[in-house]
Amino acid sequence: MKATISKRKATITSQLSEDLEQPIGPLRELPVSIKEKKRIRAGQDYQAYMLTKYDQSLLFRKKARFVQTIKERLSSLYLWKKDIHDIEGKFGTGIQSYFSFLRFLVALNFVIFLLMFTFVTLPMIISNHGAVNVTRAEVSSSVVAEECTVYEQPKTKLVIFYSYMINLFSGTGFLEQTYLFYGYYKIDRLHSGNLHYNLPLAYFLAMLSYILLSLFWIVKRAVEGFKQSFIRSEDRFQSFCNKIFAGWDFCITDLHAAELKHSCLQYELKTDLDEERIKQKIADRTKREKCRIYLLRAFLNLVVVMILAICFYCIYRTTVYSQAYKENSDNVKGFTFSLIVEYLPSIVITAANFITPHLFERIIQFEDYSPAFEIRFILIRSVFVRLANIIVLLASLWSQITTCKNPDCKPCGYNNKLYPCWETRIGQEMYKLMIFDLITISFVALFLEFPRKLIVTYCTFPPFKWWGQQQFAVPQNVLEIVYGQTICWIGTFYSPLLPGIATIKYIFIFYIKKISLMNNCRPSNRPFRASSSNFFFLAVLLIGLPLACVPILFGVAVVKSSKSCGPFVNYDTTWDVIPKTIDRFPKGLKNLLYGLASEAFAIPFFLVVCLILFYLVALAGAHKRVVLQLREQLAMQGRDKQYLIKKLTRDSLVLKKTSTETNIWEN
Repeated sequence: MKATISKRKATITSQLSEDLEQPIGPLRELPVSIKEKKRIRAGQDYQAYMLTKYDQSLLFRKKARFVQTIKERLSSLYLWKKDIHDIEGKFGTGIQSYFSFLRFLVALNFVIFLLMFTFVTLPMIISNHGAVNVTRAEVSSSVVAEECTVYEQPKTKLVIFYSYMINLFSGTGFLEQTYLFYGYYKIDRLHSGNLHYNLPLAYFLAMLSYILLSLFWIVKRAVEGFKQSFIRSEDRFQSFCNKIFAGWDFCITDLHAAELKHSCLQYELKTDLDEERIKQKIADRTKREKCRIYLLRAFLNLVVVMILAICFYCIYRTTVYSQAYKENSDNVKGFTFSLIVEYLPSIVITAANFITPHLFERIIQFEDYSPAFEIRFILIRSVFVRLANIIVLLASLWSQITTCKNPDCKPCGYNNKLYPCWETRIGQEMYKLMIFDLITISFVALFLEFPRKLIVTYCTFPPFKWWGQQQFAVPQNVLEIVYGQTICWIGTFYSPLLPGIATIKYIFIFYIKKISLMNNCRPSNRPFRASSSNFFFLAVLLIGLPLACVPILFGVAVVKSSKSCGPFVNYDTTWDVIPKTIDRFPKGLKNLLYGLASEAFAIPFFLVVCLILFYLVALAGAHKRVVLQLREQLAMQGRDKQYLIKKLTRDSLVLKKTSTETNIWEN
């Protein structure tokens, strides 16, 4: 019997010694007696095992500390991090969200610029330096008429200084035949040994890539913002509790940082309380008040429609007049008049973009909306005006490009007399709009906001004091950069280096707006939260992207490409580079790609996608119902706990009273 017991102990000890070589967990979890655990704890193998576990935990802590340090160092390298943090503390998260949005557009345009420069401009630079062999994009005279291939540069009759200034601001003259515009990239292939580079295909794929890149990046950020805004909008009481009891950062040790955090929380609470007050006011309206406000809103919306119609008509008429003036070479007027006529569409669009948001801000004050909805509605109206203005301008240009009264230009398929390189002309219009937009923003900050600050500060006249400082209107400022980004998306195909100009422009705008905010402006009287604004800003930007794709797709697939400039002179339209490239593939791959593009694949694929979307919507609905049920259960548990606490309190009082009476009777 003793031999059996000793043999069993030896077996257990050998098993434990084998297990100690592996991570076996705490000693209390071993299925042995207390005496055996004490013996194991005193053994050298277990002490070595615990030392190994200590080293592992120490290494893990060092690794986590190193990763955290790297993250902190990388976060300190974020562009304008300190500036945006100061703005958040002084003016709240609403205005901070605008500058964060501006920083995002700087990063987006810089990435698009790198994409276009790497795959389009850099091969052109290499070919001009003779590093590789080049096949020029030349169209045969037997394919198209010879007059379609003529592209003569206009000769300037101005003084050299004025001509250079006009060329710089309009993209004509010496800038027209540079890397900035589409017409300069007149190369078909680059080849060096066995390496071949198809520039037209690279140009088209780069255009498709920057559109998809913008779409995915914006959607990714919008989804993150939507999650935050959705969670915060579900329960306002929870939002108040989070800000009051859990909003403070106890890691703050700097006094200035503490003041900024205190100001930030104050602005957020003020915004929430203001929105709750407006909601309560809306809920307390009588039927008569509701009828009056609805009639007033209907009338004001008719006024808005009239303003939009006037803007569109003015843009259309000025564009037609400007193009007709250029077409008629007999119009020899003064320098100033010719310059104004050339820039007339850009001037009218800039004036409309500047005036209409101010009109909408005055109109919406009478419509009595909540602060959050007021900002969104102003944004929707104003962004529709700005983007529609661009569409009207491009539609006017398309009508001039595609219609030709002269029979000599009918073989070309476009008005080659007025637009020998119509792609470059579109790029010049987008270039002028971007330059005018920057000039307008700088002019407003320097000649309107700064003098207003001086007048209000140093003039004691009562109307000027009542006028007050300029408010930093977040909707109008967001519209400016969304409008500029839409111009950049449209113009990048016709001007590959335009994203680089947009990046520099947004950097200038950041510092202009920051200086103006700190010195000339004050926060809006009706602040708003950044949690929903970040998502809505990206949603507005997401509206501009498909609108920018419409003229690009029209120019790529419908209008015939210019035969005198650009990389697509050998193709009927820009889109033709794709099927002609696929035709050079092996037969199996070619049949596969054509099969994927056919209706036989597209219809089943569309049905499968619809089924997946239907399943995801149903799944989201089921999850939402489960969340509601869990919330009801939590609320029920809270009520049960309150009931039990009240019952225990009442029973304790009754018991205490009974014991007191018993003591009295006993005495």
